[in-house]
Amino acid sequence: MSRFRIMPHGRLQEWVAEEKGYFKDAGLDYEFIGNELIAGPASVTTVASAEGVPAEVKRGAFETMEEGRACDISSACHWAVAMAASDDLGRMWGNAYSVTPSAIWVHPDSPIREPEALANVPVGVGYHSGSHFSALQALEKFLSPDEINLQFIGTPPERLQLLLDQKVDSANIFGAGYYVLEQQGFRKLLDTTFMIGFLINGDATDEDLEKYFGALQLAQRDIDAEPELHKHHLLTELRPEFRSLLDVRKCGIGERLVFEPYTREIFERTHRWMLDKGIFLKQLEDVRDFDAAVVS
Repeated sequence: MSRFRIMPHGRLQEWVAEEKGYFKDAGLDYEFIGNELIAGPASVTTVASAEGVPAEVKRGAFETMEEGRACDISSACHWAVAMAASDDLGRMWGNAYSVTPSAIWVHPDSPIREPEALANVPVGVGYHSGSHFSALQALEKFLSPDEINLQFIGTPPERLQLLLDQKVDSANIFGAGYYVLEQQGFRKLLDTTFMIGFLINGDATDEDLEKYFGALQLAQRDIDAEPELHKHHLLTELRPEFRSLLDVRKCGIGERLVFEPYTREIFERTHRWMLDKGIFLKQLEDVRDFDAAVVS
């Protein structure tokens, strides 16, 4: 039997479970697979156009799942995971999800002080990823559809670098980068906290999945009880050049796991919202239903 391959998602829980030996205690034969969407390559791949603005990147979390991830379990925003599972690209784990702090940020000296001032202003997000969907969901409470200007500019570390360098006016950032911006004095303009789901692919067995999630639940308990002992793992999820910008003693824990069902009602409502917005060119009747797509 092959090893259970885990793609971390820029959160504490996998690292704490490994540090405490919870995976091994559960009898899980596992290995970690790198996640370039979070850690990212050393150089920013988002190039500037002739006008000096970042070029558009039409590839994100959903596309990496569509291409196939070399692991048994990975994560992305619940919008992308639900769509991938309904498109027969894997199964969605329906017995847990997570919630990550996220926000649209602007520079400390930006004249933009209210969400309404983002009308027609480019907001940097990742295509078909949590930053895309959460920005749209949050901004539509303040702006009309024709005023929302999402700019698809690559991965989380790329957006973080562009915002720190003030090469973009605003961007939607989650994970450890959220705390970097907070500590560097950037202004949180609009909260975009969102849900993250788990995609099962490969030959993952129900037994291995139970071991994996059991270990994560123990890790979450430890984080809740003594967060200060575990926040240093957030540095693992940052590129080396960003680590000096984050004092883990001051920040929160980031993504938090919730061991509650991802229900049929949430699954179907999520699909309706995406299809109503025209984000994916499908019809609801053309996608796998909840029972086929979700392990519950």
